[in-house]
Amino acid sequence: MGTAVVERPILRVRQSRLETAAPLVPDRPTIKSLQEAARDCRACPLWKTGTQTVFGDGSRKAKVVFVGEQPGNDEDLAGKPFVGPAGKLLDKALVEAGISRDEVYVTNAVKHFKWEPKGKRRIHKKPNAREILACRPWLDAELEVLKPKVVVCLGATAAQALLGKDFKVSQRRGEFVESPIAEHVVATVHPSSILRAPDDETRHAETARFTEELKKIAKVIHRLG
Repeated sequence: MGTAVVERPILRVRQSRLETAAPLVPDRPTIKSLQEAARDCRACPLWKTGTQTVFGDGSRKAKVVFVGEQPGNDEDLAGKPFVGPAGKLLDKALVEAGISRDEVYVTNAVKHFKWEPKGKRRIHKKPNAREILACRPWLDAELEVLKPKVVVCLGATAAQALLGKDFKVSQRRGEFVESPIAEHVVATVHPSSILRAPDDETRHAETARFTEELKKIAKVIHRLG
């Protein structure tokens, strides 16, 4: 009886180690070595339905890192983050805010596309806590390699992954918060939520608000030199 009680937690620890990407992270990582190592990641079941791992991409000297939730359909097929409609909205807002996409790094909390079928379409499905946890070592490694001065969480999944499950974007949107992950950390909505606005008026208003938030971030970046 006593032996059984001792064995269960040991098995649980071993299983949890296998269920995160931590063992796959290189000892002295670079973005390139992380991208290569992540190609065959099977830390969670999403590799079975995703076309490929969609790792972060952008400047290796980026002062700002944008973290989203997960790749969408377009990203899954292209193998690059933020290349679909939400990425195009982000690109446009960055230009208007005075931030060059070539000077930033974009990534996601989860590196595989989670979806469910709807006719012939693949519809985004929110990743669960186990999938986010499994992928966290990749995100941690990216931030450790890049050491950005500014981290922008796009949407609730990214914000809660990095700032805690109780963090609410709706209450602290656009507010710089203290965090060990970077000198300046802020959360805002994911561009995809703007695209889902119920009407053009709301969409235009949300796009303008999002752009204003990026302008605040641009001021911080420019102060950093």
